[in-house]
Order: sequence, then C-alpha cells, then structure tokens
Amino acid sequence: MSVLEELAFAAEEELELSADQIRVNDQLQEDELLAMESIYGENVIILDRQRGLRTFQVHIEPKIPDELTITTKLCTTSSEMEMASTSSTDEFSYSFRVKFLPPIVLTCSFPTSYPSHKPPHFIISVQWLDSLKISGMCSVLDSIWMELQGQEVMYQWIDWLQSSSLSHLGIHQQIILGPYGIKHAGDRRAVSESISPDSDIPLLRRYNDEQVLENFLNNLHECCICFSEHPGGDFVRLPCQHFFCQNCISTYSDLHVSEGTVNKLLCPELKCRGMIPPGILKQLLGNEKYDRYESLMLQKTLDCMSDAVYCPRCEFVCIEDEDHFAQCSKCYFNFCSLCNGARHVGEPCLSPESKLQLLEASLKSPSRITGAQRRLELEHKINEIMSEREVARVSKICPHCKMAISRIDGCNKMVCGSCGKYFCYLCNKPISGYEHFRDGACELFPTVSSVQQQWQERMNGRQAVGRLRSELNLGRGHKCPLCSQENVKTDNNNHVLCWACQTHYCYLCRKVVKRSSEHFGPKKCKQHTEG
Repeated sequence: MSVLEELAFAAEEELELSADQIRVNDQLQEDELLAMESIYGENVIILDRQRGLRTFQVHIEPKIPDELTITTKLCTTSSEMEMASTSSTDEFSYSFRVKFLPPIVLTCSFPTSYPSHKPPHFIISVQWLDSLKISGMCSVLDSIWMELQGQEVMYQWIDWLQSSSLSHLGIHQQIILGPYGIKHAGDRRAVSESISPDSDIPLLRRYNDEQVLENFLNNLHECCICFSEHPGGDFVRLPCQHFFCQNCISTYSDLHVSEGTVNKLLCPELKCRGMIPPGILKQLLGNEKYDRYESLMLQKTLDCMSDAVYCPRCEFVCIEDEDHFAQCSKCYFNFCSLCNGARHVGEPCLSPESKLQLLEASLKSPSRITGAQRRLELEHKINEIMSEREVARVSKICPHCKMAISRIDGCNKMVCGSCGKYFCYLCNKPISGYEHFRDGACELFPTVSSVQQQWQERMNGRQAVGRLRSELNLGRGHKCPLCSQENVKTDNNNHVLCWACQTHYCYLCRKVVKRSSEHFGPKKCKQHTEG
C-alpha cells in the first residue's frame, strides 16, 4: 500500500481539478465500483471507500487450458544464490500438473483525477511469476489506459489479465517457476510473491486441490454404477480419484460385507481395483457392519497365513509347528492340523473313509441316550457323515487358505472365493494364469469321461448315505415298490427317493410318483407328515 500512496501523492501534486470535475469523477468512480461488485462479486474487496480515496483489490483467476504443467529446478545446494549458477548435475526438474492457478491480485487506488485525466494507481501481485514477467503485465495495462484515456478502464484491465495475460507471456502448456535469488530492476508496481520451491510448490498444489474439490462439489456428475446424475456433494471420492454416488457405494459395500466377500471390496472401477480406505468404509457401513468387516478381514488374513489353523473344538486361532501339530491356548487341545484329530505322533492321519467307518461303528454301538435325544444324536452324526463324504469327494482344498472348493462347471483354473488366489483344480497347485495348462500336463477343460465319473461318484455317495440311513433305522422304514429296498424319509417328507434304484415314490401309499405336484395336494396325499 505504501507504493500506491506514493503514486497517488505525486499525481495529486502535479494536477489540480475544478470542483465540478472532481464531483463528476467521484460519481463515475462510485458507479464503476458498483459495476465491478455486481460482475465479480466476492472477488472484489473494498479496502477504503471514502470520497477521494477509493482503494480496492480484485482477485483475478486467469483462464488456463485443461491442465498446466508447473516445473521448477531443485538444487542440492543450500544457498539460493548458488542454485542459479550450479551445474546441471547438481539439480533436477520437478513437475506436477494443475487445473487452477492462484489468482492475480490487482490492488488499485482511484485518484481524484480518474477517469478524466489520470489512470488508477495499481499494484499487481502474483504467486507464480517473477517480477520481470509481472512488469510486462504492468506495461500492457498502461498501454490499455493510453488507448482509452478519459474513460473507465477497470473492466478492460481485469478482462485482459483474466483472458490474455498468459498468452501474452507465452504460457500455453507449462509454467517454469523461478529463477530464485535474483532481484530484477523492474517496475515498482510488479510484486512477485514467489519465494522458494519449498513454499511455492505446496501452496500451488494445495490451492489446486481446494479448487478441484470446490468445482466438483458445485457441479452435477454421473455415477459410473447407476448412470444417474447427482450433485457433487452426494458422491464419495476414493483415493484412486474414482467417485460413486453415496447410495451405490454404500449398497456395494454392504453387499460384500453381508456375503463375506470383503477381499473383493475394492474400487468398483473394473480397471482400477484400488483399496477403499477403512475410514470411508466406516462412514458407509456404520458401526455394527464395520465391526463385521473388521472381523471378516481378520479371518481372511488368518486364513491366508500358512501356519494359522483353527482348533477343531473351540475354533480358536492356533499356530501349527513344522510337523502340523498345534495346541489350542484356549481349551488346551492338542491336535493335528491336517486331519483335525487328536495329536498322533509317528502315526499317519486317518483317511476320510476310515473316519466314516469309525463314526458308523460308533453309531451302531449301544448307547445310554434314548428317545428324542437319541434321534437328535443320530441325525447329527448322519449330517456329519454326509458333509465329510461330500467334501472329500467333490471338492479340493485351496493350497493358499485351505478352504474347500467344489467346481460345478467351467475350466480347471480355479479362483478361491475366500482368498481370491488361483490354483489348478486337477493337481491342486498354485498358479498365476493359463501358462500352467500350456505344457499339457493338466487339461484346461475336463473331458466328457471325467465329468461322467464325477457325476457317478456323486450318485454313489448319495446311495451310500441312503443305505446308511436305512441300516441305522432298520425296521422303521418302508420298502421301495420296485426294488423292495428299505428306505426312510427325511425331515418328515413323504416324497422318497429310493437309494438303490433312484425311483420316486410316496411314503404313505407306496405308489410311484412321477410328478410331485400331481400326487401331493390338499385332497391327495400329504407331502409332509410326522412319523
């Protein structure tokens, strides 16, 4: 402000005006200030509005192309004076891109002789230019006044600084900061606020980020999931800079947490797959679901650890040794992590078939439990047998997290739904892609014979379970009307499938059932009865 005061004082000493001329100038100045406030709004800051001393600032945002590259040279020497003269081996260029630049600050003071005789006194302050370039801008404003002498000139000045100043300086795609530590004997009205790369770069980046966010919030955008337009404030922006509307990303996150697939809870953009920070997830899910998310993430992490196993009794996490034995620190059970049985040093693990034989023998042995408890015990044991046989027959164990996975259809390149890792369904080895199948050792797609064999094994498994049910409930079932093999019904369902000949028949009337909807109904046999 001292420069403006000096300029104003010198100008008023040189020229004296009549009272009428001063009054006309005063009215024109007031009208011009009102017009600027109406056009530029908050970008015009009135510092003093007294009669004969109108001082104000205008913050002018220069129009730039889509993006500008800001470049500066950083030097390893400590002195800024040495930076200008150091060799190229001691410096390197640092660049970053921006969409917004800090405003050009035009500080003006109206003399009493404006606009009839003298131009406004002004100072131009810029954060990202040196004083020599700013002096060139001051010269252009002087030339504009010479062309429009005697008229209001503020609008033309502001318009030129906003739309043409960068092209006048030869700035189209890149701005080079500096040089630093060099004082130019330029125009007194040119003020460079550029100090050093350490202060200029953070300020420019911070201003750009703030303006990008404000511009985003003040406009409508299309969600990449629902393809609907929403205000910027309704979006959630991820660190990868992809953004989605609050409703879609909340539903997406809730779905993965509900289904337990938290390892797939990534950025929905297909080519990105960046992580969603826990802080954003906590806002989207709420406390209860976020607790479930943390619990699932912990479980997934433990499942991916090669030496982490679960106690078969209390399901507490344990660490196995190199011999695959572990001791639970909660219930103190010593077990083998391969078969989940008791610790058996020097003895091989029992095969699934051996386990089933022992379980079948224990079921047939006399017990003190009778009545309903006996029935519940039998049902529980039968379910265990079915699960063990089914898992052992139609699934493979993921070599990464030990999760049982069954292939229903498709190729032998499997992806684990628990840990997301790939493995071969034939040899059960970890793989990374299709290279594993190029040498011909493992077929990518199963042959027809292997598919038929899997189907036959599954059917044989059902027959074994059905026969076991009949043996455990000997004398309490009914014979099949075709093959006379004894069958028992399951869960009070009178629609029975014979385990021997695969014939469907009614448990009540012993007739063959071709269509369930035709045989069972309100006026026909009841499909569900007790006993």
